[in-house]
Amino acid sequence: MTHPVMFSDDDPLLRRLRDICRALPGVEERVSHGRPTFRAGKIFAVYGGSEKLRPGDHRQVPSALIFSPDAVDLPALDEDDRFFVPAYYGPYGARAIDLADPATDWVEVAELVDASYRQVAPKRLLAQLDARQP
Repeated sequence: MTHPVMFSDDDPLLRRLRDICRALPGVEERVSHGRPTFRAGKIFAVYGGSEKLRPGDHRQVPSALIFSPDAVDLPALDEDDRFFVPAYYGPYGARAIDLADPATDWVEVAELVDASYRQVAPKRLLAQLDARQP
């Protein structure tokens, strides 16, 4: 069964996220389960998702960024009310933040995306990324 598309290409938040993700080496965007996913071999970012509140009850967050944080950052993220455990991805260590919050710090978003990318990117892509860094 094909999933319905759950995003709009002209969404300004998605455009900003695309710019951040596509600036990384070897990134490919694909729609999976109706949502944009960003991959470097494996998925490192998803736009849109939900939070499981209790069995059978989800809060939809269409402008969420789902990412895989570095394990060392996980305790701090779990203490910060801006972050939540996304349905489906959460049991695998992913966290999410709603990009629609007017206080969104896009520098922080870029850092979260970078850390998530580094979790899955092959060594050759990481070498390309690190060669660009000052």
